[in-house]
Amino acid sequence: MNTRSWAFSGDLSTSEVIAVGVLLALSIVLLLVELRRRERLGGAIAASGILGTLMLSFAVLRPVRVTIRGSMVGPRVVVLVDQSRRLLLDNQGRTRRQRALDAVKQLQRQFSDARLSVLGFGDGKARPLDPASLKTGDSADLTADSDLAAALSGLAESPGERPRAVVVVSDGRLARPAAGADDQALRHAVGQLHVPIDTVSVAEKAPRDASIRAVHAAGAAVAHQALVLTVEIGCAGGLDCGDVPVRVRELRHGVKPALLAKGVAHVENGSAKLELSITLERAGNRVVEISIDAPDGDTIAANDRRILTFAVTRDRIRVLHVAGRPTYDVRALRMWLKSDESVDLVAFFILRTDTDDPGASDNELALIPFPVNELFTEHLPSFDAVVLQDIDAVRYRLARHLPELAHYVESGGGLIMVGGPSSFIGGGYAGTALERVLPVKLPDSARPFDTSAFVPRYTDAGRAAPALHSLRELYGDDLPEMPGSNTLGAPRKGSIVLWNHPDRKAGDQPMPVLALGEAGDGRSIALGVDGTHELAFSEMAAKAAGRGYGALWDGLLGWLMRDPRYEAARVQLVGDCITGEPTTLEVSRLPGMQGAIDLSVEKLGEDPSKPLSRHIDKPPSGSVKMKLGSLEPGGYTARVRIGAAPATRFDFSCEKGGEAWADSRPDPLRLDRIADVTGGRPVTSGSVGELPQPASTRIAAERHVSPMLPAWAWALLASLALGTHWLARRRGGLA
Repeated sequence: MNTRSWAFSGDLSTSEVIAVGVLLALSIVLLLVELRRRERLGGAIAASGILGTLMLSFAVLRPVRVTIRGSMVGPRVVVLVDQSRRLLLDNQGRTRRQRALDAVKQLQRQFSDARLSVLGFGDGKARPLDPASLKTGDSADLTADSDLAAALSGLAESPGERPRAVVVVSDGRLARPAAGADDQALRHAVGQLHVPIDTVSVAEKAPRDASIRAVHAAGAAVAHQALVLTVEIGCAGGLDCGDVPVRVRELRHGVKPALLAKGVAHVENGSAKLELSITLERAGNRVVEISIDAPDGDTIAANDRRILTFAVTRDRIRVLHVAGRPTYDVRALRMWLKSDESVDLVAFFILRTDTDDPGASDNELALIPFPVNELFTEHLPSFDAVVLQDIDAVRYRLARHLPELAHYVESGGGLIMVGGPSSFIGGGYAGTALERVLPVKLPDSARPFDTSAFVPRYTDAGRAAPALHSLRELYGDDLPEMPGSNTLGAPRKGSIVLWNHPDRKAGDQPMPVLALGEAGDGRSIALGVDGTHELAFSEMAAKAAGRGYGALWDGLLGWLMRDPRYEAARVQLVGDCITGEPTTLEVSRLPGMQGAIDLSVEKLGEDPSKPLSRHIDKPPSGSVKMKLGSLEPGGYTARVRIGAAPATRFDFSCEKGGEAWADSRPDPLRLDRIADVTGGRPVTSGSVGELPQPASTRIAAERHVSPMLPAWAWALLASLALGTHWLARRRGGLA
């Protein structure tokens, strides 16, 4: 396409051209003033004077012809498509995402002459988007939020050509700009590009839906302390909710969910808030389910339940220490527990049995009866760990409470059974409910305790276990001589033996002396000796100033309480776990941890699903990402084992839709306001053809400049014109 125009000589600046124009105008004005003194030939004088002045100006300015050869290029238009999972919600038989796909196709036809860029926006900067990925069921790169302000800010900061227009395809339920922003705040949030923003709404009517729109916690979650949850319930689409029952339960492994709180939300004007107080007794990741009983007519069942993971911390570790008699080993453990400021200790040991005759009445005695009923019924859940040391379960009426103690462990508690003549088989624990949560079996034996001294031996797992790392740093593989050992059976499936006996056997294998295990949500330790005080008071202990005792029990109690320092690996979720999308766990090994990585994932609940397993025989250095595929809604527990070390546990939750589905209402009015404050036009997905297209841009490919006349010709014409004017002035009486 060619265009022709004219201009002045290129060697003149703008100020010089203006100066010539001013002198030209001034000359003509002076000429008109001078004409008042003429005698005759006024018209000839004026005409020749103006012509001479113009010719003189052209001689200075030297006009040129400009010919441009170029083409028209369509305007750059950016289409921003909402990438929130919320667009997967059904909208009258079709998802909002399908409507977005239809809108993009119409935009491609509507702006066929434009340079169209399709980008997806979610919780950060906009990214290139293939419209084919908007097909039904394709959930790649979806996000929980729709941050339009961040996407527009990223466009404004990106180098290159600015768009002439922006088209936003969304349902209007945006994280930013906020719904309540005034026009000035709205313009500040979306007006960085200073171009019109057209909006296409893919949903106008809210579905009939009762949902848990938000769950807020007042402060951090601390074990044994009340945590107030504020649950916001919403009703939309004309659904009549009235009173909505709400339940909060904790999902646990291998047992029924524990009911933490329940209440009734009274819905008025489409929403309600209910405060519920819950108490999480165990530290670590705890999976909590908040659910409602939705009324008839609810069309979206997935958002009637939220499954959330709470990271529960501890203020202090509450330990119950119960011993059958005051031995050196009992005294050493009790004193160590009391010396640790992070431990809140409740200790009982038997000094007087029911058969003793002290020769005085109960009112005259300082000793109190062992409060076995109160400890193992009313107060048991308030403890983080229970230590049973050389206590006879039958003699001290503990046997009837063993089912409750086993349930306590399976619900997330910790148990350490320390050896002695009245522990394990000698204490009547064989065949009881408590045996099933111990890491070792308790066989029938006529010799429950062997008094022969021995030195325990480390297993391969014991050398790899972080729980014993500090002890091995002090003594290597050396251990002191122990004054006897309990009779323990073979380790249970999944348990880890750290020490075994050099001579005694459990079947055809060395007998365990120290073993770790898991039962349900809890952990347990079996220590089949009553001589660990030798790590504090012995010839060998003196080599490290008795620090070996604290190193051992720091590691054992730390592992029992899931202290990250004593785990073999760190496990975390990459992104969110959303049903229908791939789930990935990232495993990071602690320094020194070697060997294959074994991952097992089970669903929390009374009837765990078949474990999902992954194995990496030779993992690379650094962290490893392990893909699990798509998981169903619920709570899950992942166990990661590095080589021979004890497994690390990580609990997490998985939802369908997640946070994005919590509020299913579209917000077309917000899209209308965004278009109004930026000078754009709001339309629905069915009227995309009404959007105007910006004008095309002319791109110059070749420019030719040629003078209208040579410079000498302009000078000659100016001379002739000025000469003619001089003759006219003479004859007119002005010379």
